[in-house]
Amino acid sequence: MYYVQKTIEISAAHNLMLSYESKCENLHGHNWIIVVYCKSETLDQDGMVTDFTHIKRVVKDTFDHKYINDVLDVNPSAENMARWICDHVKNCYKVSVQESEGNVAIYERD
Repeated sequence: MYYVQKTIEISAAHNLMLSYESKCENLHGHNWIIVVYCKSETLDQDGMVTDFTHIKRVVKDTFDHKYINDVLDVNPSAENMARWICDHVKNCYKVSVQESEGNVAIYERD
């Protein structure tokens, strides 16, 4: 099995829609650190699992300097961001999204 890992930092804003009162319901931003994990039993015609540039392009073009509420059609939590990225990057099986130091959401396919 081949594995690749790409770490990307983005800046983006969101506000959460919650079932309880929280300051996170207000518009705010983060410098997010996103780690994308991909794997494959075989390499593509270029000798890669997934091109690092492709991973970076999907994440940066979608989320960097954006209002995440306009990007996702679900509550823009770190968990939902992780799932969206995993669904849109070739051979991705796991994504971690750190919205602030000590606060990390991870999505991993079974």
